[in-house]
Amino acid sequence: MNARRTGERIAGLVYGTIVVMSVIAASSEGLERDPARIAVLVVATNFVFWLAHVYAHSVELSVVRRERLTGRGLKEVAVHEASILTAAVLPTGALLLGVFGLIGDRGAIWLALAAGTAALAAQGLALARIEKLTPFGTATLVLANVLLGLAIVALEVFISH
Repeated sequence: MNARRTGERIAGLVYGTIVVMSVIAASSEGLERDPARIAVLVVATNFVFWLAHVYAHSVELSVVRRERLTGRGLKEVAVHEASILTAAVLPTGALLLGVFGLIGDRGAIWLALAAGTAALAAQGLALARIEKLTPFGTATLVLANVLLGLAIVALEVFISH
């Protein structure tokens, strides 16, 4: 996999993770603590944002190539943006633990948020390895990725309430 493709995949994962965590945090406020409902919101919202990215990048590709986008081109863009969808897997899995009664509702929500936070750290670590950063640079990048992601989630929660 080339560097550009790897960077785009990490970017999609970071974006998708922030979207997912924002939905979980915003929808679990107040009396809404149903992991099943939150899981549906996570999957639906993540899918809608993925569709929006596929559409926007398809338009971009059509303009750049100066040709109509074909079905093959659309599929290429959809696969290219799939990392946004991938970002929902672990947090949704954590929510499903609550749905099936394996852990409590509140625990499932916290576990889903913890999974998202861990994903942000792992994405920062992957980027640091690609960039061949020093241990200090790696720690700084991982921390920055986690803190920036959490700050965006907090901003979303603040705006939505």
